[in-house]
Amino acid sequence: MPTAIIRRIAICLVIAAPAVVLRITGVELAPVLELLAFGAAIVAAAFLLAWAAEAAQKDISGALAIALLALIAVLPEYAVDLYYAFRSGSDPDYLHFAAANMTGSNRLLLGFGWPLVVIIALLVARRMAKRTKAPIQHSLRIDSGSRMDIGFLVILGVIAFAIPLLGSIPIWFGSALVLIFVAYLWRAGQAAGDDEEEFVGAAALIVAMPQKARRVTVVTMFVVSAAIILLSAEPFAEALVASGSALGIDSYFLVQWLAPLASEAPEFIIAAMFALRGMGGAAIGTLIASKVNQWSLLVGSLPIAHFAGGGGLGLPLDGRQIEEFTLTATQTILGVAIILALRFHWAPALGLAALFGLQFFVTDTSGRYILSAIQAVLAIVVLILHRRDILPTLAAPFRRPQPGDVTADPAEAADPERESTVTMSADPNSAGTRA
Repeated sequence: MPTAIIRRIAICLVIAAPAVVLRITGVELAPVLELLAFGAAIVAAAFLLAWAAEAAQKDISGALAIALLALIAVLPEYAVDLYYAFRSGSDPDYLHFAAANMTGSNRLLLGFGWPLVVIIALLVARRMAKRTKAPIQHSLRIDSGSRMDIGFLVILGVIAFAIPLLGSIPIWFGSALVLIFVAYLWRAGQAAGDDEEEFVGAAALIVAMPQKARRVTVVTMFVVSAAIILLSAEPFAEALVASGSALGIDSYFLVQWLAPLASEAPEFIIAAMFALRGMGGAAIGTLIASKVNQWSLLVGSLPIAHFAGGGGLGLPLDGRQIEEFTLTATQTILGVAIILALRFHWAPALGLAALFGLQFFVTDTSGRYILSAIQAVLAIVVLILHRRDILPTLAAPFRRPQPGDVTADPAEAADPERESTVTMSADPNSAGTRA
């Protein structure tokens, strides 16, 4: 095993060691200290998990690898969120935390992660354009293979509006979302191609190892990181709530934003690394797949975990949760409307980031609903502008891929005048590349 990867793994294990010792020995510290210890362990384990998942693409290629990578990368978030949902089955005080982590991480992913990747990719493209005297690119081209992911996200985004209308997440509704996720994985497997993957950072070091050593390393990293996450999820979740009271900070705020920052940091860093390497299309593709996972498997699992913890046949939502789901659903529809044409311009990217930042200053219920209405109106306007792409996108999850159909796209073929715009990319050679 290369010394460089040994050093990185060792750093992660050293960071996680205090939390493992605390958990095994049963020693209790002040809530804030436990929050730091177990939070650091989850971040360290998330890095190990992300490196292993990315390297695993060497043996699992194509769109299925993108879907699995996105799923594995958010496992730390699942562990924390499902703990709250499970605990809420026997303790009503945890009900309002059950979906807080999900709505926070969902909006963080789209409002911060997507714009971050686009801006980095376009800055890299601008630097390359100045060096080569080529035209400056103003939008990031999204691989046409991502149209299937976007199609699933459109469907899930529309279905998500049923949650605030119902005022709960019934277990039948959650089961349906889980089935949609299974269908998504199945379709991703059908669409898997034979393109050679590109790797960066720690994953590249693992991939360079001999096959047997690589597979043993990847499996070991999966097992170790999963063990650390399972050991740390419960005390971290409890420490979040207790730290809010100890510090005089709203516990809901900590659950909604601090936990997602810890669990999604590795995913953002990996996506940013792809964008810095000129692989912006691959980076945004992974983040889109993560959104599909969150709206299908994660949301669908919440009422199931609630029932398993002793609750009823549905996860009830209070007024704040309904407000949060409304805001999250409208943001999702706006996001997919922007990328419907398979290009991501820098201006909408900054707009998404601005709307995301604005929500931290708009804290009252009426203001949140007004912000949701603004996002919905903007989404309708953008959908009208991209109306030619609506039907091809909605059909993509159900359209069986044909041989040689990796980069072909019905919307592009129907509108050849779009070619000069669509091919604007931070990576002119990235068409058809999946990370």
